Amino acid sequence: MHSEKFEKVKRFFILKVWNEVRVRNAVKMNWITDEEFTEITGKEF
Repeated sequence: MHSEKFEKVKRFFILKVWNEVRVRNAVKMNWITDEEFTEITGKEF
């Protein structure tokens, strides 16, 4: 099960509305987990 805002963050990243830095900030704001960051970006947090 993913965080509540996972799909939103993932969609923004895929559509290039958000870059990797914005997704990283979503982790810091507890919108997504660091594991979800890796799932979205393919990079380690």
